[in-house]
Order: sequence, then structure tokens, then C-alpha cells
Amino acid sequence: MVKRSLQASLTGIQEAKRAFAHKGWTQDNLAGEVNLKTRQPIWRFFSGRPVERHTFIEICSVLSLNWREIATNPPAEFGELQEYTPPSVLDIDTLVQKVRSQRFDKIQDQCGILQLLDINRPVAIDDIYIDVNILEEIASQQYLEISELQNIDPKEFDRFGLGDADQNQIPGTQAVEKYSKLRMLGRPGVGKTTFLQYLAIQCNQGAFAANQVPIFITLRNFAEESKVNNEFSLLKYIRQEFLRSRISDPSVIETLLSAGRVLLLFDGMDEVLNQQSNAVLSEIRRFSDKYHKNRFVATCRSAVQKLRLRGFTDVEIAPFTSAQILAFAQKWFVAFTKTNNQDGLEQSVEFIQKLELDENWEFRQLVVTPLFLHLACWVFHGKENFPTKRTDFYKQGLDLVLGKWDEARGVERDNVYRGFLLPQKLQLLSQIAAATFEQGQYFFEQRIVEQYIGEYIRNLTSAPMDVNELQIESEAALKAIEAQHGLLTERARGIFSFSYLAFQEYLTARKIVASHNLQAFKQALGGLVSHITDPHWREIFLLTATMLRSADELVLLMKQQIDTLVAQDSYLQEFLTWASQKSRTIPTKPKDATVRAFYLALSRTPHIASHFALASSLDQGMFLDIALDDLLVECAIDGSQDFAHIHACGDALSNILGIVLDVGLYKSLQQLSEQLPNSRQSQKRFELWGQTNYSAWAEQLKRTVNNYRNINHEWQFSQQQQQVLQGYYDANQLLLDCLSSNSEVTPAIRQEIEATLLLPQKELEDREWQ
Repeated sequence: MVKRSLQASLTGIQEAKRAFAHKGWTQDNLAGEVNLKTRQPIWRFFSGRPVERHTFIEICSVLSLNWREIATNPPAEFGELQEYTPPSVLDIDTLVQKVRSQRFDKIQDQCGILQLLDINRPVAIDDIYIDVNILEEIASQQYLEISELQNIDPKEFDRFGLGDADQNQIPGTQAVEKYSKLRMLGRPGVGKTTFLQYLAIQCNQGAFAANQVPIFITLRNFAEESKVNNEFSLLKYIRQEFLRSRISDPSVIETLLSAGRVLLLFDGMDEVLNQQSNAVLSEIRRFSDKYHKNRFVATCRSAVQKLRLRGFTDVEIAPFTSAQILAFAQKWFVAFTKTNNQDGLEQSVEFIQKLELDENWEFRQLVVTPLFLHLACWVFHGKENFPTKRTDFYKQGLDLVLGKWDEARGVERDNVYRGFLLPQKLQLLSQIAAATFEQGQYFFEQRIVEQYIGEYIRNLTSAPMDVNELQIESEAALKAIEAQHGLLTERARGIFSFSYLAFQEYLTARKIVASHNLQAFKQALGGLVSHITDPHWREIFLLTATMLRSADELVLLMKQQIDTLVAQDSYLQEFLTWASQKSRTIPTKPKDATVRAFYLALSRTPHIASHFALASSLDQGMFLDIALDDLLVECAIDGSQDFAHIHACGDALSNILGIVLDVGLYKSLQQLSEQLPNSRQSQKRFELWGQTNYSAWAEQLKRTVNNYRNINHEWQFSQQQQQVLQGYYDANQLLLDCLSSNSEVTPAIRQEIEATLLLPQKELEDREWQ
């Protein structure tokens, strides 16, 4: 009869101790590797006492020893524990197909549907899933200086290090095929879990890894069950999963694992609580080492990548490309449009067209992840447009990453940074955003952001805090903000930024609006308007204006600051006075500011936008001035020797005569037209006229236009004056944008600002005295 226990020989014990010492473990470690609840069998093994034969063989296997060489008098025949002989290829293929058939419905139910946020019904994964791209180089592991990052275009800021054009990207499924042990890193909401579910479904249906059995394990569920049982054993956990599919033979899973026929998908390393993470990681390491022939894919948030898995290759999920955004939108609107597929496709086209508009570039920066792209589709689906108040969208996005996203999936996070509630988290993040943005910092060193966090924590309590304790808390808080919420992210080693520029801008505006008292609020507004000519602050102005319950004080301060930009320059004041006087000659009287804006643009000063917002409605006199100005510009070109040029000037003058109402101007222009040589005359006579008369004719035309229409002054601005004027124009445009951004401005204030835009200082002062 075969013995039911085995014991080590003296030489076997010595060899086992050498192998044990080489591992560097404790007896508790070894007990854990062998899945023992206590270390007593380990002690008995090294003491040469009898140990249950399966435990004896498992200990030897973990220590990489041949159990027959370690045991005292090993039995010649060992029926129950014959050395493992792999089944034939035919047999194992049959077993794979049988198990997949028995587990098919379970995998389809577990991984085949998605419950999207705020959607009251599940959607099939095939109806919505877009394959992700993979970056094989981890952005946060590179070494860079902050000086190398400061000049990044804000429109490219959110993609920095994540999917730049020069980075090599491969499809997610290709990465899984390339690496047998793979860990997928990524920000919250980039689609890590969905990607694993997609792999499971594809494998289940034989479209991917057709010779393997998929096993999807949510690690937080594994950790919770293991804690209850006080035994972290993936093998036993999988056996229980198989039992639910009515696969009761425990040798089935062992056979599949030993043959390398399992696709193991471990989801959510970052979702395991701290007190359980070491045990879970240790079990994954042990399990993946023992059954190394299989294919392993794990997911983890980028910020928790320090939880290393030996033998696993780390890659990072890239942001969606434009093509992926389009494909996702098409699938999304077809899946959720209640009428028909064609209507869904048409709405997706409209969604993409509006997303590509210049005014929506902030939305484009956010929707590079499935989470925010889904949110944008959902908002657009309800309104058939993007929200005019971007602050509402940003608030929804922050609520998601600060808690709602985890709550919707039942994820419990470790309670860190003093158990802050949502308002405190927002206040802390707002302070960091405002402090760094004020310093012009999109990127900042880790020590800097930890100092901001430390100051906030210290101000929460009146009791003094130990410097070391404060440093530890600050560091822990930063790690939690990065790992749990993804709002701060490590862009390169020791260099952080907000994960999205839109959130840094929104939180900065929120800090201004949420000033704790009237004096602080006035100071905050004063500080904001000091940046009136800085294009980096444009979005802060717009967000602040829409967030305020009343934006009257802000827009008035902006108007005052704008007027001071040109108040001390007499030449610029003369320029504004001319535009104001000219505007009063228009008989149909559109808005005075509209006409002033038109003539400032007509003066052709450098860089004035021809589409300046106020210059939108033109009367006949304004059309006449455009035509005359164009003619004067044409005549200013030396074309005296050019038959075609002189002929073109004559045709233009003839066309202008058709819209002239002033009798004196008409006669003067008519006389100038008659002075031009007849077009039927020879080219030689034209050229002779041009040589002798063209210059005087052009000068007379210029005097006539100036006398009757008061345009074509040759304004000569210095380079500094040009810069001041450009800032002045841009600031006025910003003020107009704030007024039209759904901000709460009383009608009287709005009318007063619109009436006094672009006025010279003297006229502004005269209005105050009236």
C-alpha cells in the first residue's frame, strides 16, 4: 500500500535548506507559496518529520527540488502521484473546447455587456467597443527638465507623452500576442477593464487565442473573498469559478494550466485595498511563475505602476486618435438612437462636425478617453449640441473622477488624506490649480505640489504639525490624488501636471469664484483682470464669467482695465477719436461700437481681425468706404506702366460711382474717371498717359476720398504701439465673448459696456459727467 505521508532524509533536508536560503524567504513565506494556512507543515518538513505526501511534493516543487531525491525511501510505485504526464495535443484541444463550451454562457454574461454611466440599460460590448492603441514606452518613466516642457502648445498639452505622433503605437490585441505576461497601464476611464472584457469575449468566441480558455478575475472580488477565507489562492478561486459552471473535477483546471491553455485576465490591481495588495500581488507572482506557460494580462492605473509584477511587461493605453473618436461616436449614436441606424449615423456626423469647430477645442482635449467621450456623446445626444456653459461639463467630469466613477462600479478606495469629503478635495485641487496657473506653470516639480498640499493640510488644524509628519501626509495625498482620481499625473520622473488643462483652468476659475469673503473676492477679481492681455488666461475669464452668480463687477473691471491700456498714448487716442468721429457720419446708425470696430479694421492697422465680432452689420456708406479703400490701395501700387492696372482702376471707379449718393463726391469722382484714357486707345497712349499723369491722378483721388469720406489716413504706429493695439483689440474681443457666454450680466451694465467699447478717453470722461 502506498504511504500517505513522506519525510525528508538528512541529506535531503540539507539540500532543501540550501534551496530555501537561496530564496531568501521565511517559513511563513514558503507556507504562503504552498497555500498552507499555517507554517507547521514547513517546520515538520525541515525537521525530518512525516508530512502529507501532496504537501511534501508541493514544497519540493516550489523549492525547485526533485521530491524523490529529498524523501526517505521514496516508494517505487506511486499510483496516485505518478509524475505528471501531459495529455496528447488531441486530448488537450478537446478539453479546451469542452471547457469553453461549458463556460461560454458564464463568460458572455460576465464580460459581454457594459453598463455605461447614466444609461439605464446595458449595451453589448461589440456594439460600442473600439480597440485601443498601446504605447510600449511609459511616459512617466522618462527623465526630463521642466524647461523642456514649458513651451508646449496648450492644444497639445493633454496629449503630451501619451500618443504623440512620433511614438510607436500598436493595437491592444497585438500587444497581448507579443507579450505573454502583460500589464496594461492607463488613466481612469481609458478603457482598461473594457479591453479585458473584450479579450475574454473574443477568446470565448474563438476569434482570439482560440486554443485557450479565458478566465476573467476582478481582483477586488478575489481579495474580498480571500480575506474572508484567510487564504489567497488563485487556484482555489478559479476552481470555485469552474464549479459555478458545473465543472467539478479539480484536475481539469490543473491540466489546462499545466499545458499553458489558459488566458488569465486580472482586472484592477489598483482597486485592491492597501492591506490586501501585498497578499494579492504575491499570489499573482507565485501563480504566474508556477503556470508560466499561460498568457497573462493585468490592468492597473498608471499611478500605481510601482506595484511591480516580476516577469510582466508594462505598456500604456494611448489616448484615442481622431479616427478612434469618430468610430466610437458612430457606434455610440447607433446604439443609443431610438429610431434607426441611419439617424444614429447622421447624429454622429453632426457630433464630429461640431466637435471640430474652433470654439470646441477644449472638448476635443477631454474626449480622448472613452469615459469622457461617452459623457460628451450623452450630453450632445440630449441637446444636439455641446453645452454653452462648459463649466457644467467640467463639473460633471470632476464629479466622475472624484468619486462617482468608482461608486458606479462598486469600487472602495483606501481612505487617505484625512478622509477629505468632496468639497475639501475640490478646495485643495482648486488651490493647487490657481497657485500653479498664476505662476504660469502647466508642469511643476513633485516637491512644489507637495508643498501646496502641505500648506492646505496645515491650515486645516490649529495644532502645530511635525515637519516630517506633514511631509509624509503630503506625499500620501499626492499619490492618492494621482492614483484614485487621475487629476494630477506624473508626466516625467518627478514632474507633475494636471491630467487635463481644462481641469486646471476650471479649478483656477473655481478658486476665484469661491473666495471666502468679499475682500478676498475683490482681490481675486483684481488679480484676474491684471491678466487681461495674456492669451493663456482667456479661458479663465470665460469660465469665471459663467460661474459667477452676477458677472457685473467682473465685466466692469475688465472694461476699466481695457481702457487704461491706451489711455496714456495721445497718438492712439487720436486714432480712436478718428474712428469715433467717422462712426457718427453713418446715417443709418447701427450700433456705434459696431461702426467704430469697422473703421478700426478698415484702417488696416497690423493684425486687426477682419471678423472682429462687432463689425458684423454694414450700411451703404460703409460698403462705399470699403470700395474706396480698396481702390486707394490698388492705386497706391505703382502701375503707371501697366495697361491692365490703369484699366482695372478705371473699371473699379466706374462701379463705385453706382453707389455714391453724395452729389459733390459723385462729381469729383466722375471728373477723375473722365481723366483716364479711353480703353479703345492704343496701349502706347495708355502707357504715355501713365508716365505723365498717373501719379498726380492717384494723389487727387486720395485727396478727394479723404475730403469727402475721411478715410485712408496713413497711421504710423511704432512696434510698441502695434503691440498695445493688438492687446487692446484682443481684450475687447474677450470682453464681448464674456458678455455672450451665458454670463449673468444685468441689461443696464451690458448696454453701457457695448455703448462705450472702443471710445477714446475724452469721450468716456464726457459720458461720466453727463
